[in-house]
Amino acid sequence: MATTLDLWFDPICPWAWMTSRWALEVERVRDVEVVFHQMSLSVLNDGRDLPEDYREKMDRAWAPARIVNAARVEHGEEVLRDLYTAVGTRIHPGGETDWVRACAEALEEVGLPSSLLEYAEKDTYDAQLRASHQEGISKVGEDVGTPVVAVGEVAFFGPVVTPAPKGEEAGKLFDGVLAAASVPGFFELKRTRTSDPIFD
Repeated sequence: MATTLDLWFDPICPWAWMTSRWALEVERVRDVEVVFHQMSLSVLNDGRDLPEDYREKMDRAWAPARIVNAARVEHGEEVLRDLYTAVGTRIHPGGETDWVRACAEALEEVGLPSSLLEYAEKDTYDAQLRASHQEGISKVGEDVGTPVVAVGEVAFFGPVVTPAPKGEEAGKLFDGVLAAASVPGFFELKRTRTSDPIFD
């Protein structure tokens, strides 16, 4: 039976995108099934004192988060994998800065109704978005962001990696981070980022 690798993402986070592409590669080389869940940088930063430019970004980030969440609520968790891939491909390697447009094109690509775009400015399903976010963040603590990855009771932020490893290199990274995160009392292993996300 495959091991479940749960991954919480925000659609606009480039580092969550990189981790998600790594996770899908792990699925190819290990007996692992990736299950996608939603978290939200807008929820995480709600009420926090932020620099003006980042506050503006978080205000804009509600729209794609709400659209993807509405799709999840109305059509089931299983739509997240393909919808996130379609949205993320447009935003990250595609460079689309109009996140609602990216969602509109993605919904069409995966065969979901365009009526879901109506939720971009509505808080109808915010309780469900906050609950999904809380499920992920509660596993790692409030002082991290997205992505959150969990395998059973072992959960961690990241891995933050670029470019996303391929083949056995992806599997080796999975083995290593899982082993490290499994050690009671292990909290952090970090170095300064020297590269922006490399989309390949």
